[in-house]
Amino acid sequence: MTGQSSVAAHSDQGQNGVGDPVLEAFKGKLASDGLYRPPAHHCAQASHDDTTLMRFLRARQYDITNAQKQFADSEAWRKRYDVDNLYKDFSVDEMESARRFYPRWTGRRDKRGLPVYVFRLASLDESLRKELDALSPERRYQRIIVLHETMTRFVLPFCDYLPHEPPTPVSSVVTIIDLGNVSLSAMWALRTHLQQASTMATAYYPETLDTTVVINSPAFFSTIWGWIKGWFDEGTRRKIHVLGKSPSDFLRHLIAAEDLPTVYGGDLPWIFEDEPCLDSEALKVVKEMPKGPVAFVAGQGVITLT
Repeated sequence: MTGQSSVAAHSDQGQNGVGDPVLEAFKGKLASDGLYRPPAHHCAQASHDDTTLMRFLRARQYDITNAQKQFADSEAWRKRYDVDNLYKDFSVDEMESARRFYPRWTGRRDKRGLPVYVFRLASLDESLRKELDALSPERRYQRIIVLHETMTRFVLPFCDYLPHEPPTPVSSVVTIIDLGNVSLSAMWALRTHLQQASTMATAYYPETLDTTVVINSPAFFSTIWGWIKGWFDEGTRRKIHVLGKSPSDFLRHLIAAEDLPTVYGGDLPWIFEDEPCLDSEALKVVKEMPKGPVAFVAGQGVITLT
């Protein structure tokens, strides 16, 4: 965790170069254990793309053995929760409703092309918290899975397809966490909700969290940080920047003014309750943000999975 005086350290997105010796060795190890299927004549696509595999390698500092263990654990978790079918069959209406409780994509990207998400905790008022509490723990967990799948299946590959500089793979998101007008009691009430999403990302969607900027942090944030720092691995903690009440300069260093919401010092008329506001490059590819379980595949575009 760093303060406002620090300059955000941009994580190395890495090149997914064919022939990268560590990546190729990782593929070989996974294939030998039946965890990875390379492209073949009868199946042009590999079971997992290079960008996904590189995320696991980066999460374990390119230690192939440790990366393989995390990858195997993730694959077992996906089978246990039947993630592919859960996502494909999830109700469109429920998925759209679930977005109100978690970080939302603004429809914009930072200066490197990474999608910009916002999470305004004050928007989870007492009424929404009651709605959330009425869900079974199992269904709440499934909702978190589905929204992570939307990020990795649609948002990240879509943003990777759009023009960006440097032209490295887009495999993580920038997140603004707005703690303005949030009480300590509200944070305590939401702690399990927040912990589930955070620990899931670290364990099963590694290296999808790039720079995370906490803004409007209250005086009691040091107490909150004591609760939550254990939810993240050390690499993720280093990418969390805690700012005060005037984050505009720091955020404009990361995000162009036209892509930064006005409430955070930019020119984009967007608030947390809004649908994604796609930029001009995105609108050349899709007319609007698709709803429900979808994927984006370069050369094929938006694929509706229901």
